Amino acid sequence: MRLGVLDVGSNTVHLLVVDAHRGAHPWPAHSQKERLRLAEQLGEAGELTIAGADALVKACAQAKAAAEGLGAEELMAFATSAVRDATNSAQVLRRVYEETGVDLKVLSGEDEARMTFLAVRRWFGWSAGRLLVLDIGGGSLELAAGIDEAPTVAVSLPLGAGRVTRRWLNADPPGAAELAALESYVDEQLMHRELDELKGWEIAAATSKTFRSLARLAGAAPSGDGLWAPRALTRRGLHQVRGFIQRIPSAGLAELDGVSASRAHQLLAGAVVAEAAMRRLGVEELRICPWALREGVILTRLDQLTTG
Repeated sequence: MRLGVLDVGSNTVHLLVVDAHRGAHPWPAHSQKERLRLAEQLGEAGELTIAGADALVKACAQAKAAAEGLGAEELMAFATSAVRDATNSAQVLRRVYEETGVDLKVLSGEDEARMTFLAVRRWFGWSAGRLLVLDIGGGSLELAAGIDEAPTVAVSLPLGAGRVTRRWLNADPPGAAELAALESYVDEQLMHRELDELKGWEIAAATSKTFRSLARLAGAAPSGDGLWAPRALTRRGLHQVRGFIQRIPSAGLAELDGVSASRAHQLLAGAVVAEAAMRRLGVEELRICPWALREGVILTRLDQLTTG
């Protein structure tokens, strides 16, 4: 069947239309992105501004029209931290539904971690054994581990690359004092007790644009090598990348291979979070997985259709 998935994130609204059925690889038929940066359109009281809500309604209407035009039988729409954290989230969701017909569901951070874990498990298969998964989004860091398709531990922390950039990094590039303050905050957040349960994995994996960009800068295969090319990021390689990029303004980072212009300004914060998380968990190497939350949502829905 042909399914549409609409992912309303902190940075982008991403529509993915796939042809899929239970037990098969979901093959993308169409992909389109609208960069709204919703997390940067919050008012003083934490509410999504009228301009931000207007942009979201427009993007959802366009995505729905595109999905219907491509023959999608169902559109699964979900929102993550930017909408989840907005103080007027309920009103915004109601407006989106009333004006577009898109039933936008807000995922909790733990649900994000679980669905992303499922996607990574299906990608690597059962031979991966006990699996650890890290995912840095715009608003949050998700971590999960387990031996099955559902993780035994799933944790979400407010350490998204965009969030910590806005809160801690003002200069471009930031100075030593700003970086030290950011590092201290990240380390404090990573003292979360549940992270002590994320131990004993056979494979540690990472997904998200942040990790893919950092891996590329550390020498991983370019996107042109295809979906199946093995890619990894070592802690040593990440440390070297961070030392390099922390001296470069975001305009310069945007010119590097593997770094998108829209996310260049938050790459350094993502590197700080990634390195601190690997250090906290004792991870020396992460294998990069091309599947993430959107694929997890698709796989979850296909499982429901099969068992329903």
